[in-house]
Amino acid sequence: MLEEIVIAGFGGQGVMSMGQLLAYAGMLENKQVAWIPSYGPEMRGGTANCAVTISNTEISSPLVTEPSVCIVMNKPSLDKFEPTIKTGGLLFVNTSLIDAKPKREDISIYEIPANAIANEIGNSKVANMVMLGAVLEVIKAIEPESILESLRKVLPPQRHNLIPLNAQALQKGAEMVR
Repeated sequence: MLEEIVIAGFGGQGVMSMGQLLAYAGMLENKQVAWIPSYGPEMRGGTANCAVTISNTEISSPLVTEPSVCIVMNKPSLDKFEPTIKTGGLLFVNTSLIDAKPKREDISIYEIPANAIANEIGNSKVANMVMLGAVLEVIKAIEPESILESLRKVLPPQRHNLIPLNAQALQKGAEMVR
């Protein structure tokens, strides 16, 4: 199993958090992982992104130029990364913020209204977890429980009250693609 994932969106959408959680969860499951954040001009209003590689075998390069999975949280990210997805790959689109339709016909496209679902369950900040739940349900590379265990490790104890909300967001995302 080898998943090369690109996650992209505006700063503040939890793009880096999604990548970190995938990497931490992969380590918990004794998988080989790499996480590369992309900072720079993106922090001034463009797209922030990160690349995550999850594998059962050694990773030869952490750079992801042709992702097998792409998660886009906003329109500039769709425009920038849709062309890079490998043929047969997966594209997860946050339709709450993206009204354009992807152009590719050689990939599988999952349309997830992540922000709308997050608002329904009571906190717009978990839109990233809704999207992550959908991705995990489709790719089966990481168990959702490993994501929650990673949250327990990275969140300070006073924020552990947010874990049930994040678990609900993961579940709602998974339900969207079942």
